[in-house]
Amino acid sequence: MADRVTVIGWDGSPLTDAARSALGAATLVAGAAHHLALPEVPPTAERVRLGSVALAARRIAAHRGTAVVFADGDPGFFGVVRTLRAPEFGLEVEVVPAVSAVAAAFARAGMPWDDAQVVVAHPRTLRRAVNVCRAHTKVAVLTAPGAGPAELGLLLDGVHRTFVICEELGTEREQVTVVTSDKAADHTWRDPNVVIVIGGRAVAAESGGWIAGRDPGAGPRGWVQPDAAYADGHSGALGGRLGEGETELLRAAQLARLGPRIGDLVWDIGSGSGAFAAEAARAGAAVIAVDLDPRACARTEAAGRRSGVQLQVVRGSAPHVLENLPEPDVVRVGGGGVAVVSAVADRRPQRIVTHAATRDAAELVGRDLTEHGYRVECALLQSVELDTRAWTETERSVAFLLSGILPDRAP
Repeated sequence: MADRVTVIGWDGSPLTDAARSALGAATLVAGAAHHLALPEVPPTAERVRLGSVALAARRIAAHRGTAVVFADGDPGFFGVVRTLRAPEFGLEVEVVPAVSAVAAAFARAGMPWDDAQVVVAHPRTLRRAVNVCRAHTKVAVLTAPGAGPAELGLLLDGVHRTFVICEELGTEREQVTVVTSDKAADHTWRDPNVVIVIGGRAVAAESGGWIAGRDPGAGPRGWVQPDAAYADGHSGALGGRLGEGETELLRAAQLARLGPRIGDLVWDIGSGSGAFAAEAARAGAAVIAVDLDPRACARTEAAGRRSGVQLQVVRGSAPHVLENLPEPDVVRVGGGGVAVVSAVADRRPQRIVTHAATRDAAELVGRDLTEHGYRVECALLQSVELDTRAWTETERSVAFLLSGILPDRAP
């Protein structure tokens, strides 16, 4: 097998002494076409065009000699090092790093990036990468053929973002272009490229920060906030009591059943005060909130602003308005009954939660979910609020919580 595998990161700058030394002793060199064309590659070395890293690793493992693998940017950052270090190949790996493509892209843009989310987009993960761009104000996307700036822009329909597109960083053909997301599909972009996606309401952060990416401690503590945070006295002219399906404990149970997370798209149908939508977005998920009432749409937008999260609010009547929405991962149905639940189930999200006021209504919804192939759970939730000054009951709520889990898409 190969005596040693040295992985050289390449960012367009001259090779370091360590990289030159490793390359001069190489009997096999693997990399992209522009790597193999470098004058420092020994003319007698076997050259392997790097497509599938796993296939290349098998070839390197069987090679008798010393191998070098080239990679753009820092090969330890979403790069080839992870694959080459897999136990089945048995390779001893040394790394000569370079500036990552993400760091180079933000440097070209003159922007800090410690507060950015970083995602990889290829055809299999493109939808999840887009959901991160929906939910966050600064995202770096490492693209791939078939999952580039044009595809990102098309899938962000209805959400305005600015793209900083950095093509072929570190080469003579390097180019940086700034376009709005709706115009990205009007151009042809060269690979490789990195897209910085910027937009939405920025959340004020302490200077310097303390953790890369989104601060998990931003905002008030707790998965859900008290009902009063979304009701009278907190929304001005838009205030009002929460709906029967929006109480604090019911929201907590709904969030626990759905488990929204980064990369998910959540539908909140019948958003009401926007309480659930805001709290799902605080978990890092992208959220589309739907309501027919313009006052509810305004309250949902206000709840998003107060919580410092990105929400897309769509006014319309379900189930008809759902036809043009992108595919959801999990869905809360706050109103509309069996007809809306059935329309949602037709879209095959992983999980659905809803509530019913009576057992008969709960049974109708549960039967429909079962017919759609969902595993159904139902619980009767009762909460009693007490005034702790006198320990007297002030409010009581009762609801049937229904959840449907699609077995072939779980978790």
